[in-house]
Amino acid sequence: MEAHGTEAHPTPPGGPRRPAPSPRGLLRRGAGLGAAAFGLTAADTASAAGPASPAGRVGAATTYPTTHWIPASTANYTVSSRPTSYPIDFVIVHITQETFQDAMRIFQDPARKVSSHYMVASADGYIGQFVREKDIAWHAGNWNYNTRSIGIEHEGWVDRPEYFTDAMYRASARLTAAICTRYRIPRTRTRIIGHSEVPGATHTDPGPLWDWNRYMSLVNSY
Repeated sequence: MEAHGTEAHPTPPGGPRRPAPSPRGLLRRGAGLGAAAFGLTAADTASAAGPASPAGRVGAATTYPTTHWIPASTANYTVSSRPTSYPIDFVIVHITQETFQDAMRIFQDPARKVSSHYMVASADGYIGQFVREKDIAWHAGNWNYNTRSIGIEHEGWVDRPEYFTDAMYRASARLTAAICTRYRIPRTRTRIIGHSEVPGATHTDPGPLWDWNRYMSLVNSY
């Protein structure tokens, strides 16, 4: 089912658990999947996204990969009406330092005060959407960048490149390409950045083992 647009922890003792998330597995864990964009019905998609700004920032046709609506706690993001309230200028790449399931639980815990718009699973490129693109996820550690960006988490650890699978790279790149098309964000490394590149960042993700050349080549191929 589609649900389009709208902090780091150490590796656990003994190494991270190898993930194999799937739609069926997430359903068994109680993750509710939406029926259309922004977790609403297809008829509501345009209004949920918010109207285009006078400058016409929002692009026309955009093909997103299949995503699944798994709402974050409303205590973990700010309701907004982007891009009318704030322009969307960046895509920010993160690494969870958690399994998909554990990161999902963090986003749904109102005490954690953190969220991301999307998360991509390592094993199969499954994409969960946790915050509508029109709303402000708390992911960058910088309010200005939070207001102007879409955050994409990637399941894995910065020091475990085996988590950076072909399925993950491809699903994430297609998602980033669709976001860039929708908001007319240049598909460049000045606008598609890592968490570590946010001004004032204390995080190191996605780290030196993330293959930016490969990722950007894929983004620009869609």
